[in-house]
Amino acid sequence: MNKPFLFGLTLAALAAFPIAPVLGQGAQVPFIGLSSQGDTPISVTADRLGIDQTTGKAVFSGNVVVGIEDMRLTADKVEVVYKDVAAGATGAISSLIAFGNVTFTNGSEAAEADYAELDMVKEELVMSGNVILTQGGNALSGQKMRIDLNAGTAVIEGRVQTILQSGAGN
Repeated sequence: MNKPFLFGLTLAALAAFPIAPVLGQGAQVPFIGLSSQGDTPISVTADRLGIDQTTGKAVFSGNVVVGIEDMRLTADKVEVVYKDVAAGATGAISSLIAFGNVTFTNGSEAAEADYAELDMVKEELVMSGNVILTQGGNALSGQKMRIDLNAGTAVIEGRVQTILQSGAGN
């Protein structure tokens, strides 16, 4: 099922390109500065919770909302994967895997997709399936987006389409 594009003008359609140079003056790579290490509290609300101690996963489903600092993640289902399950440790989170109607927001930045994985160890966010990214008046879409939260780099792949605001007259 394709999401209809809300964008009327396509300025560039490329196979793959870095986001930062394309987003324009003053724009940032999305979600940079999100601290995925240390003791950052993560809050989760959902309609249901299932826990599998053998795999080290907690599965939240139904109207899931995850809060990490100023970022919000919403999805139909989110798996929380813990580090070192074999050793019996379940305090540190390894990754968050989101399925269905995935939306990340952080201030004026928003990204939507069918699937996303936030790897807390690698400090990397990968979103795939009908990805739409908006920052202010700029918008990008493609099939996959990879953001290195540590390095501040990002790439969108898969028939990329974009709208860029020049700033003149806005």
